[in-house]
Amino acid sequence: MAIHIGISGWRYVPWRGVFYPAGLVQARELDYASRFLPTIEINGSFYSLQRPASYAAWYAATPPGFVFAVKGNRFITHMLKLRGIETPLANVLASGMLALREKLGPILWQFPPQLRFEPDKIESFLRLLPRDTGEALALARGHDDKMIGREWLEIDAVRPLRHAIEIRHDSFRDDAFIALLRKYNVALVVADTAGKFPNDEDVTADFMYIRLHGEHELYASGYEDDSLARWAEKIRLWSEGKQPPDARLVSQAAPPAAPSRDVYCYFDNDIKVRAPFDARRLMALLDLAWPDDPPPP
Repeated sequence: MAIHIGISGWRYVPWRGVFYPAGLVQARELDYASRFLPTIEINGSFYSLQRPASYAAWYAATPPGFVFAVKGNRFITHMLKLRGIETPLANVLASGMLALREKLGPILWQFPPQLRFEPDKIESFLRLLPRDTGEALALARGHDDKMIGREWLEIDAVRPLRHAIEIRHDSFRDDAFIALLRKYNVALVVADTAGKFPNDEDVTADFMYIRLHGEHELYASGYEDDSLARWAEKIRLWSEGKQPPDARLVSQAAPPAAPSRDVYCYFDNDIKVRAPFDARRLMALLDLAWPDDPPPP
């Protein structure tokens, strides 16, 4: 069992001179942030395919034990809406994320608000997702010609791969969807979105994935002490393989029993420069240290 608390993205202009020290060059921002927090979501991969050189540089810039979550490309989720995605998925997997090696954590797939739950389509998508880096490499070799010269087709070891899905349409609040996630060991993202999108907390995998977008204002508002204390207690229970007694559930079917679960939690309330500080406060409530002597904010 491990608890990873971090932030979504790291390159934000308003953070400079507030979270990042004045004068810190942009190229050193990941280096700094990764000494302050143990995990970060890569957001750029959602908007466009990144290059192997970028992933390799991010790997080199971060300390041992650091973990990246990688956001799946929106071409698959928002444009193709999960149809005809075999080659685009291969392109994503060939774009360099495997160069993160042991620092590659879960892959996050955020569905658009317009995407509805269609059981057959969703199961076809879940069935395609690679379960380990060996499967990912095999799929990546099916990339198309536009990836030639910018592909990464090697791994240093076969490691498990995890996937998480963030829903934004109420039709996914369906027992059948929860059952599918459990069948394929894919995590339902617990997403705090100031009430804008579904925020269910069903346990569907051997890990939990939480995204805190803002308690009162999406992407902006911070979390006060009482809110962070509630999240800390939920995270503690999930990490112990338990279910919070006040969890918001779609399905009344019990999740698979587990003595413990890894937890990944990311603050995405970046507009007012709350995310990194809220993350450190939540870590303190959970008695987590990273590292023993973090740089001053």
